[in-house]
Amino acid sequence: MPAHSTLIITVAASLGIAFLFGLAAARLRLPPIVGYLLAGIAVGPFTPGYVIDSGMISQAAELGVILLMFGVGLHFSLGDIATVRRIVLPGALMNSMISAGIGMGIARAWGQSWGAAIVLGLSISVASTVVLLKGLEAQDRLDSTEGRIAVGWLVVEDLLMVFVLVLLPAIAPLLSGIGAEQATAGLASVLGIALLKVLAFAALMVVVGRRAVPWLLSHVAKLGSRELFTLAVLTTALGIGALASEVFGVSFALGAFFAGAVVSESELSKRAASEAMPMQDAFAVLFFLSVGILFDPMVVLESPLAVFTLVTVVVGGKFASSYLLMRWLRQPKHSALVIGASLSQIGEFSFMVSGIGLTAGLIDRDMQALVVATALIAITINQPLLAFVRITADRLEAREPATAVLHPVPVAAAVTGSSISPSEDPFDFSELDGHVVVVGHGRVGTTITEALQRDSMAPYVVIEEQERLVAGMRTTGERAILGDATRSDVLHRAGIDHARLIVVTAPEPIRARRIVEVARELNPRIAVAVGTHSAAEQSYFEDLLHAPGAHGRAIYAEREAALSLAHYTLVTLGRSDDDSDQIIDSLRNATTRPTEMYQTLPVRDSRAILAADPDSMAKTDG
Repeated sequence: MPAHSTLIITVAASLGIAFLFGLAAARLRLPPIVGYLLAGIAVGPFTPGYVIDSGMISQAAELGVILLMFGVGLHFSLGDIATVRRIVLPGALMNSMISAGIGMGIARAWGQSWGAAIVLGLSISVASTVVLLKGLEAQDRLDSTEGRIAVGWLVVEDLLMVFVLVLLPAIAPLLSGIGAEQATAGLASVLGIALLKVLAFAALMVVVGRRAVPWLLSHVAKLGSRELFTLAVLTTALGIGALASEVFGVSFALGAFFAGAVVSESELSKRAASEAMPMQDAFAVLFFLSVGILFDPMVVLESPLAVFTLVTVVVGGKFASSYLLMRWLRQPKHSALVIGASLSQIGEFSFMVSGIGLTAGLIDRDMQALVVATALIAITINQPLLAFVRITADRLEAREPATAVLHPVPVAAAVTGSSISPSEDPFDFSELDGHVVVVGHGRVGTTITEALQRDSMAPYVVIEEQERLVAGMRTTGERAILGDATRSDVLHRAGIDHARLIVVTAPEPIRARRIVEVARELNPRIAVAVGTHSAAEQSYFEDLLHAPGAHGRAIYAEREAALSLAHYTLVTLGRSDDDSDQIIDSLRNATTRPTEMYQTLPVRDSRAILAADPDSMAKTDG
């Protein structure tokens, strides 16, 4: 094999094998990450058959770690944490301490050193962000009460682990006992210098990065080039990571985290996340594959009791501690059960910490294999466990109404430190009658609400997913709800049961369909106005809204622009305004069909046209 093609062949083989195993895992309704880990085991040196060059793939995996941390930073939001800070700050910190303490106790009981005990404790103390986010997205629970708590909880855990990744290499000599006297003498200075570098870099990002990066993304977005915007996002992630490593001496991963954090301050953060996600997913696969390569399956056969003990602690212990902490924080049983099940697994940070421990000589490969085996088993059973717990929690909630409910804290309250009484939600408009529900407050939604304000015939409620927009509307006295309009509880809070009209401006066709379906299930008499972005979508909604008992209108933006231009054309040619309106109305009320191209005509019709006038095509071209 030529030397220049070795990397390409290795990456291609790795991605191909990971795809096959991930596909098999998905078909078995397991998280794809399980397949990626198994793929690494299959091509690792501890199993027969084809063996991947682990040294080469680990370099590509480093890029996966950087992009994973960039994704963690994108989900980091002080505003999101502020709304649930009284739960996630004490809950996450105490839960991590409890889990780490149990892990350290187990390691010491096995005769491990304090260094190994600390690494094992930290490895099982943090849940997988990737697994939890994927699970919440799959169940459409990311914007639910439990979803906000879980994401905020994980952000706190991840932020704690970011500092662990910085400090662990610095104290590794002391923990390993190698040069302990010198390490002890210089520990304060080492930690002080490390913290100063982190703080200096963080200050640079806060003062300069949070202004420069959003400005750069906004400037590039105005150019209208998707390729340049994607390149800007990736350059930001990798460039700030390189700056952190080369100038401030901190890890690439920490730099990428801060890059994601400053990008999250931009209004274009969601677009940045969507542009970076494909690259992040691809290289994250290589990271999980590289972890699987290091795993020796014989450890499970040789130490089944050790694996069972760690799995019990991760699944059962973390579930119990999370549930009890949630109840101690006066949260309902439903939320406590769901959060407990969501956090009863470990993942990417566990692999990073154990990898640092292995490199620093704090643990051996057998201990790292125990961490990987525990993560593999916990991730495999997490989604079935979460589904079972959710069903159980729903049944309990149906029998016994929850006595405490978490309500979002408005941004103004979060800043001033005030709180909202849990017995009263000021953003519940379910008692309104005859109003309009507007889904989305972008350019289209803003125009609609301005028209309603000027007309003042009916009140309106806006449902929006961007917290900044909701906070802005609330400061001006508008009725706004932060949430996902595909969820029935969000629509209930918007008063959908007694609303006169729902206006859907969501750009995603699947979401728009689901919103309309749920709204009509809750209020069959409601009128529907929905914006579409294709003739096919308009045709679908027209058929839906022409069904018995349904009424409303589907607007195809491009078609409305065309009709407006046609109206202007007729008036310019001498038609009266009324005559032009009549013609345009007849076109607007005609059944919409997806655009047909000549290539879609039946072959025999095309032949008949050409047979009737063989020179027609030549005449047309001429």
